[in-house]
Amino acid sequence: MSDTARGQVIASAAEVYEELYVPALFQEWAPRMVDAARAAPGERALDVACGTGVLARALAARTGATGHVAGLDVNDGMLAVARRRAPAIAWHHAPAEAMPFADTGFDTVLCQFALMFFDNRAKALAEMRRVLRPGGRLALAVWSSLEDTPAYAAVVALLDRMFGAAAGASLRAPFVLGDPAQTVLLVGAAGFTGVSAVTHEGHARFPSLEAWMHADVRGWTAADLIDDAGYARLLAEARRALAHFVQPDGAVVFSMRAHTVTATR
Repeated sequence: MSDTARGQVIASAAEVYEELYVPALFQEWAPRMVDAARAAPGERALDVACGTGVLARALAARTGATGHVAGLDVNDGMLAVARRRAPAIAWHHAPAEAMPFADTGFDTVLCQFALMFFDNRAKALAEMRRVLRPGGRLALAVWSSLEDTPAYAAVVALLDRMFGAAAGASLRAPFVLGDPAQTVLLVGAAGFTGVSAVTHEGHARFPSLEAWMHADVRGWTAADLIDDAGYARLLAEARRALAHFVQPDGAVVFSMRAHTVTATR
């Protein structure tokens, strides 16, 4: 699987990701995920593919001083930002398919918008089950399909047209598990019970069209595919092609639907 398909970013992109993507896309979902996992004070919780740590930080606030939160990611750049933001959380550099944890060590395991990027989803889910205690809870979030997300369908079409399929693929990857039934089957096949999915309506909020494009190119896997000249051309074309997503105050707001899948070991 390519770095694009695996959602891997360079170190500078991780900084942009935390500055722009987290407040625009991911921060809204973190408390929903903590609720879906029924995380409680004093529990041991694991955030798999934690990125820069927005969900792990929400978990730490919920589990409190008597709890323990670990974050796991395969990307050094993301973890460097995470450590600076929350040094008290236990950050681990490892793939989801080979977690450095003992069996049954966590009360709850969460994975927010990352399952689609794993090299081996079945093995990653088996690892999540392994590190959960009997009766422990799993909570996953996956984006709905690209067809169900018109704003990003428009950006993908723009990248395809201007820079080719590899650039467009960088923003197709997050939406490949858009059918919740597919994720429910994957989780059930890993041995979890009580698997169910709920669809939620969320919103992306960028302060400007320029901030949106900066996040999508400089804060994601296209960062090493589009040079400065190409980015300037993209921004000029985006002002025309994506103008209908811009609000009167200049901000960009659009729907981002996602599926939350919960289960029990």
